[in-house]
Amino acid sequence: MCGIVGVISKDGAKDRVIEGLKKLEYRGYDSWGIALKNTEIKIFKDVGKISEVESADLKINSSIGIGHTRWATHGGVTKGNAHPHMDCSKNIAVVHNGIIENYQELKENLEKLGHKFISGTDTEVIPHLVEEYLKKEKDLFSAFRRALMDLKGNFTICLISKNSDKILAATNGCPLVLGINDNEKFISSDILTLQYAKEISFLKDGTVIEIGKKIAIYDIKSGKEKKFVFQKNNFLSQKVTAGKYKYFLLKEIHEQPEIIKKISLMDQKEIETNAALIRNSFGTFFVACGTSFHAGLVGEYLFAKNAKMHVNITSASEFSNFKYFLTDKTLLFPISQSGETADVLDAVKVAKAKDSKILSLVNNPNSTLARLSDVVMVTPAGPEIAVLSTKAFTSQMAILYLLAMAVAGDFAQGKKIIEQASLEMQKTFDEKYLQKLKKLANKILKVNHIFTLGRGLNYSTALEAALKIKESSYIHAEGFAGGDLKHGPIALIEKGTPVIVFVAEDEVKNEILSNAMEVKSRGAFVIGVAPNDNPIFDEWLSVGDLPEISPLLNIISAQLLSYYLTIGRGLNPDQPRNLAKSVTVK
Repeated sequence: MCGIVGVISKDGAKDRVIEGLKKLEYRGYDSWGIALKNTEIKIFKDVGKISEVESADLKINSSIGIGHTRWATHGGVTKGNAHPHMDCSKNIAVVHNGIIENYQELKENLEKLGHKFISGTDTEVIPHLVEEYLKKEKDLFSAFRRALMDLKGNFTICLISKNSDKILAATNGCPLVLGINDNEKFISSDILTLQYAKEISFLKDGTVIEIGKKIAIYDIKSGKEKKFVFQKNNFLSQKVTAGKYKYFLLKEIHEQPEIIKKISLMDQKEIETNAALIRNSFGTFFVACGTSFHAGLVGEYLFAKNAKMHVNITSASEFSNFKYFLTDKTLLFPISQSGETADVLDAVKVAKAKDSKILSLVNNPNSTLARLSDVVMVTPAGPEIAVLSTKAFTSQMAILYLLAMAVAGDFAQGKKIIEQASLEMQKTFDEKYLQKLKKLANKILKVNHIFTLGRGLNYSTALEAALKIKESSYIHAEGFAGGDLKHGPIALIEKGTPVIVFVAEDEVKNEILSNAMEVKSRGAFVIGVAPNDNPIFDEWLSVGDLPEISPLLNIISAQLLSYYLTIGRGLNPDQPRNLAKSVTVK
């Protein structure tokens, strides 16, 4: 979840580290910290966002630095818990992404040896452990590798020492990428920070790297040197800004019609080749988390309805419980925006242990997930910077629909529907419609609860709409299948409670309208998202009539409503509290 960066650059490390951390802020913005080496190691850190810090604020020049932007897992959001963390002698500084699962045991043993801890983090055990092993080992690298062998969990770590001109780093289950140019060396948890690197190399799990005048990579356990190769950095020219929009979230919502149009133009051969993998598998599992799980749930319905084929959708964090059904004929289909979600990567490793084939749908072609997969489909959404996923979600649904239609032998019809969806989505951004959404947001701005209802394909729409509302506006929102109302949730309805009902002109239309009437009868303020108005609705949000893929149209109104609710409550829609874009811890 956190972001780390390390730089060796003659007198330019400070600027490069700060710039890199600002690009990593989407990974966590509880606090930030930087360690810069000159004649000694100088630490700068604070709670809040690195985006508010300028290079001139840090009065030092340095050729070596490491930095960190934090999403808190162990220890509260305080300056003391911000990285970097140091050893007792103040000679070693460490930044870390991930979780040290056995940190309590390590900390207790180190305290018995006289080490003093000043934070509540798991990270702080690392510099103390290295300090302890330096008493026994011949050099810093050997002590670092010994310390790494004691750590349990997934992590990436960067370390600098007062007595060394090198950066040491390691990865185990979390992404880490190396970059170089003629005069500088970089190490980072995300390629996004490596715009100055001419060449890059993705480090493999279980490796430790020594970066100095020369670069060497070793296996953590055996200590054997590993070969590595550089590739051209094609990310050099990419620069992502919000453009004319105040926030990335609004920009990314508006980008969706054009992205869906791109998907309608995707290579038919690629779609049909991958559809054949699904058709011929002996069991297909969709695995995903959060918003991507909701896309996968839509996919499950699409395959059932169009291809008459059952696929299993499983939360990635629970997937290991189903490993008993995996064989070398099984197809695992992970769905992810970042390609770095820890639970998704673990699911892939479980499947690979059973020799199952991996066909992934991912928005980041340079991700760990892409490198672990046998076949990769890339959603053409482009970088998604806002923490809330919007355009990746609709991209995933559109591609899943094309795959389902290709399995059914009707790719041409699928392509036609996606083209229509792109045109219908654009109508949502009519200025009158946006003003209507703003007024609705103002009307329900101060409510404590919002509920969402859907059936069939739009059950997932209800879940995703509720997620968007609660994660950005902090209004408690819950999504339910319309048929589940009478099994308990209807008890939550009070006079004036907003209930958003997603309706399509499909086979479950009458049932979901009946559910809408049930909550209205108990005082709910019913907001209908539907192609046609109905007397049941207290407020009607008009959407296009495309029952084949109605969630693609219905979710846009919910995304925009959540945005306006967030703005109305004076919150930052790009960076909600307690969240991070890439969930790299379990």
